[in-house]
Amino acid sequence: MTDHVAQVQDCTVTSCDFNHEGCTAYAITVGGTPDHASCSTFIDTSATGGLPKVLAQVGACQRNECRFNSHLMCDAHDVRVGPGAELADCLTYQPR
Repeated sequence: MTDHVAQVQDCTVTSCDFNHEGCTAYAITVGGTPDHASCSTFIDTSATGGLPKVLAQVGACQRNECRFNSHLMCDAHDVRVGPGAELADCLTYQPR
């Protein structure tokens, strides 16, 4: 089991209400399908969400087949979120 919390290093999804020159969600959840991982925290509404500063981390990872998944926690040093198969994918995702 990991004792490390992966930080969201970079998010290039400008339409996400948590992205204000960086991810301002307290934590993100990585979800998706077996062939790719997406940021399940992504939301595109007219609201502005998040904290007043950038400090997001990965709270949970549902991609059990990812090589960085340890007991549903991400043990990568950090993660990047951006366009991929979906608008907001975990670009750090690597299948085992």
